[in-house]
Amino acid sequence: MSSYVCIGVPYYLGEALPERCEVEALRQSGIAAELNAEWVEIAPDFAAADPVVAVNRALAAAVADHAERVPVVFANDCTSCLGMVKGLEAKAPAILWYDSHGDFNTLETTPSGFLGGMPLAALVGRGNQHLMRGLNLAPIDESDVIITDARNLDPEEGLMLRASDVTLYETLGGLNAAPLPDKPLYIHFDTDVVDCAEMPAMSYPEPGGPSLGDSVESLRHVLARAQVAGILFSLWNDTLAGSAEAMAATRRLIHALI
Repeated sequence: MSSYVCIGVPYYLGEALPERCEVEALRQSGIAAELNAEWVEIAPDFAAADPVVAVNRALAAAVADHAERVPVVFANDCTSCLGMVKGLEAKAPAILWYDSHGDFNTLETTPSGFLGGMPLAALVGRGNQHLMRGLNLAPIDESDVIITDARNLDPEEGLMLRASDVTLYETLGGLNAAPLPDKPLYIHFDTDVVDCAEMPAMSYPEPGGPSLGDSVESLRHVLARAQVAGILFSLWNDTLAGSAEAMAATRRLIHALI
């Protein structure tokens, strides 16, 4: 069994929002003890950097400080992938990205300007590299990235993703049947990849997608075959209806690690 460390990132795009208590709810649920893991909170230095950079620097430091363990990160948005990859930099991981969205927009392609829709593009060197430079993080090769079930892509985002060297699987079935990279693997799991009928309280719900059971089995399948360097769960929004159900569903996903 892997030796884990749980790391809480209770910030949304660099802000600590008092009404967002998902990370704390997981901590209080005893999930760290269930994983036989220590729980670590990060301490960003907001005086030293852009808030998103500050959060990710603190996450990277926490991951690197526990390099002998597999980090299990609980975050409120997907931009925390940057700090995770920085913290795992010495292991040069490939990335497996579960998400109902591509997160592959740039400032030139995004219809909304939403930063949370851009982190995977930034990780491979596309778009504004401000956050990457703030972390002194070199881009990941696109050929080292796999994304599955990104069923809602903005038009230009979809064209760019499909023209890239990123491996794209439309469903978990395609992922489960394919070989995994022969190198350490960072698993990024946005809980909105699960059908919102079973994973409510999503800020950006996307109907359809895999069932909760199929998602758990996919994670177990990957964990059994891959050399996992770390895993990040991007969480629900507990200000929305169905928060308790979303937490229970997320705990089922996390239990795939046991």
